[in-house]
Order: sequence, then structure tokens, then C-alpha cells
Amino acid sequence: MQTEVAVATAASPTSQGSGRIFGIVFALVLLVGAVYAGVHLIEDLSIVRTHSSGPFILLGIALLIALGFEFVNGFHDTANAVATVIYTNSLPANLAVIWSGVFNFLGVLTSTGAVAFTVVSLLPVELILQVGSGAGFAMVFALLIAAIIWNLGTWYFGLPNSSSHTLIGSIIGVGLANQLTSLKTGTSGVDWNQAMGVFRGLIFSPIAGFILAGLLMFLLKGLVKIPSLYKAPEGKKPPPWPIRALLVLTCTGVSFAHGSNDGQKGMGLIMLILIGTVPTAYALNNAVSGGEVKSFHQVSIEAQQVLASLDHGVQINGDPRTIVTTAIQQRKLLPDTIPAMSALIAEIDHQIGTRQSLSNVPQEQMGNVRNDIYLADAAIPYVLSSPGVTSEQHDVLTTWHAQGVKATQFIPLWVKVAVALALGLGTMVGWKRIVTTVGEKIGKEHLTYAQGASAELVAMGLIMAADAYHLPVSTTHVLTSGVAGTMAANGSGLQWATVRNLLMAWVLTLPASILLAGILFVILKHVF
Repeated sequence: MQTEVAVATAASPTSQGSGRIFGIVFALVLLVGAVYAGVHLIEDLSIVRTHSSGPFILLGIALLIALGFEFVNGFHDTANAVATVIYTNSLPANLAVIWSGVFNFLGVLTSTGAVAFTVVSLLPVELILQVGSGAGFAMVFALLIAAIIWNLGTWYFGLPNSSSHTLIGSIIGVGLANQLTSLKTGTSGVDWNQAMGVFRGLIFSPIAGFILAGLLMFLLKGLVKIPSLYKAPEGKKPPPWPIRALLVLTCTGVSFAHGSNDGQKGMGLIMLILIGTVPTAYALNNAVSGGEVKSFHQVSIEAQQVLASLDHGVQINGDPRTIVTTAIQQRKLLPDTIPAMSALIAEIDHQIGTRQSLSNVPQEQMGNVRNDIYLADAAIPYVLSSPGVTSEQHDVLTTWHAQGVKATQFIPLWVKVAVALALGLGTMVGWKRIVTTVGEKIGKEHLTYAQGASAELVAMGLIMAADAYHLPVSTTHVLTSGVAGTMAANGSGLQWATVRNLLMAWVLTLPASILLAGILFVILKHVF
């Protein structure tokens, strides 16, 4: 069978030599990256003043679990990226997974981090504000452990499951459990408006993958008359060099796009862990300094003036933080929300407006200042959507919002390096089960060169487009649906038993991860 061919190619002398060279290079990169991340973490923690080792122990455990999630994500999801090049003998198996691992690494390093905070924004507001509390740690541990368990289970059975679906399902499970266990306190659960935006991307992308890959296959058959392009691999023979180059290029693109999109999910969770355990080092972006702080001060004054013109003379009665938090939980403007926001922005400006940089904020105040900025930022969209806001007022509030995002939503380079290493290393493990499914078990005929190239070109384009719009998507679902689309376009037929299993994994992932994360959250909340 073709699986034996794909595995056998890994044993050829040429592939062993190439694999050893790439393996040595990646091992050196792994060592340098690990040292770099460790040194910078220690440097950041050097400013933390505490006589207790507890936060550092908790930080170490949480980071290991978060990086473990990215490792599992790597060997689970990225198998889809290398499936076509291994299956078509375009690259030896060991060289393919190392190559893919390197470009996953580069994709993570060059990512913006915007997807990370899109995912984090799905979490309940009070858990984000109190991420350093027992409930906050229960949240992070529950959703990470639930995602790892489900990913490992589907990998064991060779099912190309989506790590994105799993993580988002876990986040929803934590949100629902938080709401159900705190009914008397009026806490918030899932932000369904945010969740629906994410769901649309997750649902639309595989449908688009199926249709676009099928259309591309039709175009290739009509325009490119190369018979070998539409044949399944023969033995160990690699494809003609133009086809081989195309398949390697698409594998590279999918690997890079996967790193750029999927790697960010782990980054966002690691930042929550860092903020919760050592807020003095990570609550605020210490890179914001000088003219940026002065600009923030000026726009804060302008924002207060705008809000004063919109508050209709209403006076607040109580803590502005509590008032704004209530509005965010209820997801609407209340009568005293706008004056409370004005008071909150004034307090933020008092804390940071006259300082040289955010690093000069007193350490004991950093966590509170971050939470205040987060609250004001989260409430501004409700003001912008209210009637009567002029374009000039809209611009002022939008500018303040952007400044607040820059102050609180940042990812240190060492975090990117650590996630990149975990994802890249995971890519090199456990790929065989998923490769067999993609190559042989989706269609009734074996995967051809044209089908592999079409599916990966479309997957690469869709993932990069989602990244540009700050949306998480599933590499697994996009690529496997693309393969299915090419099979349908080629008249190859589909193996409905496999398609049914893939659909079951797709459908069951959300409820299973919701239930698992919810149960873990309730248990861990009592533990912490």
C-alpha cells in the first residue's frame, strides 16, 4: 500500500543524510531558542519582588502545560501540511516533517498576535480581570488540559481533528461553567457575539476549502494537459520536478500559515498565565515609552471631553470600575456607563499620563492599571455603536482604544520563540496516522499530485486570509475538506466511512471539549 511507500522513503540513504543534516540544524535552533527564552524569562522575572516561591512554581507548571498544548497541536495539525509531500514521495518523510517544523517556527515568529487576543476575548470578563485568582488559574488549566486530552484522543484514532475547535470549545465550557456556578453573583458567561464571529470563520473555511479546491482541480484539468499530474504516486518514484517543486512550495506555505495562525492561540494563553502569576512583569507593555505615553495622555484628555459631551449630565453613584464591568457583563450601555468610563479614563491617565514609560508605573499598581485599561477598551465599542456619536468623536475614542490595546495586548519575543519551538518540535512527532487518513482514506482512489497541490494551495490561501482578519481557523478542516473537494471534482468518489468519522470528530469536538473543560473548571476551582 501507499502508506508503506511513504514510510519506506524515510529509510533511503539520501533521505537519512538530508534528515540528519536538518535534524542537527533544528537541534541547534532548539537549543539556542530554549536558552534565549529562558534567559529573557529570568531577566523579566528579576524585577518581581516576592519572598514566596509559589508564583514561580505555578508559573512553571502552567507554562509547561501551555507549551504542551502547542506541542500536541504541532504533531496533530501539521501532519496535514506534510501529508501530500510524503504521500506523493515529493519529500522523504523525515525531511518533510523537519522542513514543515522549520516553517511552522518561522510562521509563529512573524505572527502579529492579533488572533491570540481574538481567542482570549471569548473568555468571561471577570476571569480575565482576575486571572491571578484561584478561579483564573482554574480557567487556564481547565481549558488547556481539556484541549490536550481531546487532541490526543482524536490523534490516537487517526482523526484529523481541529485544535482550534477544541480550544474554543474548551473556552466556551469554562465560560458556561463559570456562569452556572456563580448565578448568585451575576457573573458573565460566554460572549456569544464574539463567539459567533469566530464560529463563522471556523464553519465557512472548510466549506470554502471544499468548493475552491474542487474548482481549482477543474481548472487544472482543463488548462494543464500533463497526464502524470493526475496519476497517483507509483512506488517510491518521486513526481516530475515541476510538480515536486509545486508540492514542496504548497507544503511550505501551509506550514508557515499554520504556525502564523495556530501558534497564536498558545501565545494568548501564555500571556494570561504570565499576567496572572507575575503581573508586575507582564501586566503592561514596557516597550511603550516617551512620545507614546505623551500621546496617550493627550488622547485621554480628548476622550474624557467626548464622553462628557455624551453623558447627558448623569452622575455616577459608586465605583466606576464596578459600573463599567456591569455594562460589559450585560453587553449594553447603562445610564451611568459613560460617566463611569470618563472617570475610569481619568484615573488611568492619572496613573500613567505623566510618566516616562509604562515601566515606571509602580509595580503594585500595574495589575490594576491593566484591568482599568482593559475595562475601558472593552466598553468603548458600546459607546461607538450608540446614536449621536459624530465622526470626530468616533475617531478620538477609536484612537484611545488603539492606544489601550497597545498598552495591554503585547507578546514578548521570547514567548513567540518558546511557542515556535514547541509547535515546530511537535510537527516532527506522530505524523503517520494522519498522513494515512489524508492520502488514502478520504477518496476511493489514492491522492494524485494535482489533488494534493490544489488542496494545499487553497488551504494556504484561506489560512493566510483568516490571519489577516484576526480569525482562528482549522488547518485540519480546511485541508481535509480541500482534499475531499478535489476527489469530488475528479470523480474519484469519497470513502463515506472516513468522511462520516471526520464529520463526527468535527461535530463532537465542540460539545465534548465544552463538557470536559466545564467539568475540569468546576473541579480545579475548588482545588485552587
